[in-house]
Amino acid sequence: MARMSESGEPIEPVYGPKALDGFDPCRDLGEPGEFPYTRGVHPDMYVTRPWTMRQYAGFSTAADSNRRYRQLIAAGGTGLSVAFDLPTQMGYDSDAPQAHGEVGKVGVAIDSIEDMHVLLDQIPLGTVSTSMTINAPAAVLLLLYELVAAERGIEASSLTGTIQNDILKEYIARGTYIYPPGPSLRLVADTFAYCRAQIPRWNTISISGYHMAEAGATPVQEVAFTLANAKEYVRAAIASGLAVDDFGPRLSFFFVARTTLLEEVAKFRAARWLWAHIMADEFGAKNPKSQMLRFHTQTAGVQLTAQQPEVNLARVTVQALAAILGGTQSLHTNAYDEAIALPTEKAAKLALRTQQVLAYETDLTATVDPLAGSYAVESLTADIRERAAELIAQIDHMGGAVAAIEQGFQKAEIERSAYDVTRQIDAGDRVVVGVNRFTDTDDEAYAPLRVDPVIEREQAERLARLRRTRDAATVTRGLDAVRRAAAGTDNVLHPLRRALAARATVGEVCDALRDAWGTYRPADAY
Repeated sequence: MARMSESGEPIEPVYGPKALDGFDPCRDLGEPGEFPYTRGVHPDMYVTRPWTMRQYAGFSTAADSNRRYRQLIAAGGTGLSVAFDLPTQMGYDSDAPQAHGEVGKVGVAIDSIEDMHVLLDQIPLGTVSTSMTINAPAAVLLLLYELVAAERGIEASSLTGTIQNDILKEYIARGTYIYPPGPSLRLVADTFAYCRAQIPRWNTISISGYHMAEAGATPVQEVAFTLANAKEYVRAAIASGLAVDDFGPRLSFFFVARTTLLEEVAKFRAARWLWAHIMADEFGAKNPKSQMLRFHTQTAGVQLTAQQPEVNLARVTVQALAAILGGTQSLHTNAYDEAIALPTEKAAKLALRTQQVLAYETDLTATVDPLAGSYAVESLTADIRERAAELIAQIDHMGGAVAAIEQGFQKAEIERSAYDVTRQIDAGDRVVVGVNRFTDTDDEAYAPLRVDPVIEREQAERLARLRRTRDAATVTRGLDAVRRAAAGTDNVLHPLRRALAARATVGEVCDALRDAWGTYRPADAY
């Protein structure tokens, strides 16, 4: 009996030319760096420079996270990736009642420009690329980053990095949304326009399949739902008056890398092919950079186990191989202890060392697209491409990603897939080493990193001090201007920037937008 792929396709015991009937390598593959970019977005890929090693980190206070960032840079990291705590992600200050018990727990607490100054202390903003995993208040955190650079005398035109800014997948799989879809898409489009004029080298969105995959999406669903969301953003930006090539080159993507190496490589290749054709054929993009699917990859946190945590080092290595062989532009490797708690400094460094071994001790960087022409990989690529295209067409028929979200389509499909995987693990049909096979009864005790709850009080004290010393009248005028822009049609990022520069807090500016736009409540909420 043939083994099944994660997306439900049979994996044949052997592949040969007959498995590729109708497959035209010249048409479907092309050359690296050429349309449709199946073989990679750059002609030389890693031969001249390896991928960006961007380790995701953030916890406790801005000072604690800053120390971790400087440690990672000193250890050879080539890009930062900032994790924010749940209150920041939801647009609440650390002293808000809704923030109680969550301050600094799953990321760093950022309440104002003062916190952002501490977070970025001694970080060379003009040369280090920074990715920020933030969605509903993405524009706010980006503006804080820009303001810190400005107050240090660094030109915004030199800043490079990415904000996730992908609100649609929050409605589908993650839940850290604030505003309804309409205003949220407007905020995304306003950010595109603002960055084109003010921060031209910044990637204005990282359209994420990662979180949908972590929630249970198959590789086919991950590609299809991500690209369907991307199409919605493109439509929103065009509707706001932007031309597709005005913003297309700054779109980027974010995918997971699982342990199923061959299928993951095929997934990345299929996604590039599909996006190139979507942008060229459906939206008329002429700039090759608008047609390129550039993406960051993170290894699969959901596949890490608390049992025998050191085994996660092997899992992460295989997942990193999948991302590299699939042609990622940047990579985060999870620490082996992340299934237990926030990663320790030692575990975070080992995760970075994994990438460095792959980059500098193997021959992965010696040639471009080493798996091209593999019967197995090319057949899997064709399968994923075909099935993802069918799913995208189904979403288009429903009226697009937002309409499908409002009907609960993507969420229901992902939940079904997640349930199937859980049943397979419980039945022992899907092996998880250390969990349902090859278990140990004498696992050593592990001492996880813990966040001191005292930081919530310290953050509240910092906020109280800020509110005492700032010009309250200027802040009030700034927040009123944000409300007026949100209620009208002006780009909201300009008044947001002025309010934040006057020392308005993250929670205050997000509340001003809540006043104008309201908050989103899903149809199935009780």
